[in-house]
Amino acid sequence: MSLQRPCLHISWQVINTTESYNNRLQSNKTSQVSNAANYTVEDWEDDIQKAQDAHMTAFALNMAYKEGIDSVSIARAFVAAERKDFELFFSFDYAGRGPWEKALVMSTIGAYMDRSSYYHYSGRPFVSTFEGWENADDWHDIKEVTGCFLVPDWSSLGAKAAIEISDGVADGLFSWAAWPWGPQDMDTYIDASYLQYLNGKPYMMPVSPWFYTNLPRWEKNWLWRGDNLWFDRWQEVLYVQPEWVQIISWNDYGESHYIGPIRNDALGALSSAPFDFVTGMPHDSWRAFLPFSIDMYVKNTTEITKEGITFWYRPNPASACGSGQTTGNTASQLQLEFPPAQVMGDAVFYTALLGSDATVTVNIGGRATTGKWRDTPDGGAGLYHGNVPFNDRTGPVTVSLSRGGTVFATSSGESITSSCTLVNWNAWVGHALSEGSISTKPSTDNKVCIRGTGAGDFAGLCSYACSLGYCPIGACLCQAMGIQKTKPPYTGVVGYPAPGKSANYWGLCSFNCNLGYCPPSACGTVEVPLVVETVSPFLPPTCTKGHGSAGGPFEGLCSYGCNFGYCPSNICTCDLTGALNAPPPVIRDTVGFPVDSAPNDYGLCDFACPRGYCP
Repeated sequence: MSLQRPCLHISWQVINTTESYNNRLQSNKTSQVSNAANYTVEDWEDDIQKAQDAHMTAFALNMAYKEGIDSVSIARAFVAAERKDFELFFSFDYAGRGPWEKALVMSTIGAYMDRSSYYHYSGRPFVSTFEGWENADDWHDIKEVTGCFLVPDWSSLGAKAAIEISDGVADGLFSWAAWPWGPQDMDTYIDASYLQYLNGKPYMMPVSPWFYTNLPRWEKNWLWRGDNLWFDRWQEVLYVQPEWVQIISWNDYGESHYIGPIRNDALGALSSAPFDFVTGMPHDSWRAFLPFSIDMYVKNTTEITKEGITFWYRPNPASACGSGQTTGNTASQLQLEFPPAQVMGDAVFYTALLGSDATVTVNIGGRATTGKWRDTPDGGAGLYHGNVPFNDRTGPVTVSLSRGGTVFATSSGESITSSCTLVNWNAWVGHALSEGSISTKPSTDNKVCIRGTGAGDFAGLCSYACSLGYCPIGACLCQAMGIQKTKPPYTGVVGYPAPGKSANYWGLCSFNCNLGYCPPSACGTVEVPLVVETVSPFLPPTCTKGHGSAGGPFEGLCSYGCNFGYCPSNICTCDLTGALNAPPPVIRDTVGFPVDSAPNDYGLCDFACPRGYCP
């Protein structure tokens, strides 16, 4: 049977607006300058004041190459920052509109680095990037001219390659891995890899509350699991203790992870969206307890003076309306894709800041449920977290806190409704504070890990060890900190990794076996040769084999792409998962795109053609 040719390939010089595969991994930084094109100085001052109220100390100004309005917007930002005693630094986006010219980077840094509001680290102007590792060599000259301290995000390389590229030109690294994989909650395995390969150089850790985007213009239509993320990630910050934390983001409305106010004249990114998924979906309340979380990270202590609760949820049940062909995870980052309903939970999620335990009640459509706490702080004062499922309820939402039957904080939110054409996968966020005041000062001093877990068969080992204060970040995830628990008596048993295991088990087996927990599936009492792993056991699986519709235009492309982890679930079916098969290298100056008569290829041609397969 003769099949219609689905792809064309063409040289880079002819179609110079098409991005390379690596540059399709698009996002934006803490404060996206292009979204602030219409900002006045007073708008910047208002944003800065809100950030200061949340105990933030600086904005990263994300700038795509040659965004025409940027010079005006940036100038206004610095005027406002100097008025408010706030700091700013540049993050050069090499993905949004292509790479920056070296000379322009130098002149941009040089124009502002001596301003009193420009952030310096170790006496040097601080600079970051979004991707751009292909231009890493430029930074030797840029650093020589400006003296800048470079902490780029070269996440598409991975931590090891990023810190080694161009003779180690980076002074530290920023990771863009702020969201969990598939239906899992967030972990710290990628953070651990950065700490390992940085080997003492400083790390900027990403924190984000949410991710949903549906922007056809940018070929972006996926979500990552939000749910418990805003709570979980701040607990992870306390254990990882990075040099810096960068929140993604302040005003990136197109990816739904904004925590700043919605400004109607800054929503231009939604022009290609199938519907407006931002208006009427405030996220300001995610800042309500940031002073607590930031102070605990920076100072190890803070004072709770007001109790309250923050809550968030999606306005539509996952199965109520069309998915919009949105996926959970994205093949564009070689991830295994899921239906979004398998990734996002139909629930009202809540985090309370309390001096002591209290009762949470969630009312949906007039039907009330007493909630439970998934997480409680050791000692009673701090952040509590949990959720209440929708359970097929729709209607107005009210969340309340009470003690002894007396309500002391309550607020209502947007109605949950099944009346929609497409599910809005964005979150509605609200909060309530008590009228009365308290005074209690929790601290992380002398706190250790008291609860944790791990991937695969590390789960049991990590659960036991972390509960007793030993929670190695390379193998385990610490989920809660508190006062050291009393350890069982030492047994004197020397534990080793079991046959077929790697050095990742060494410390856990040594610690656990000596305290009476020595599972034979993971540990033994005789030292044996260790397995040298070629693939990290902490990485999630991806697609290694798949197919498209028999006789369809993408049959061959699906077979090719799925073999290398690029298996878009809207047109391909993944048949087998496992460790990633590394894709072939890209042929220089080659791109691919579907022919005019072909249906949406979800990026398959752009993935396959530059690698030599272009049917």
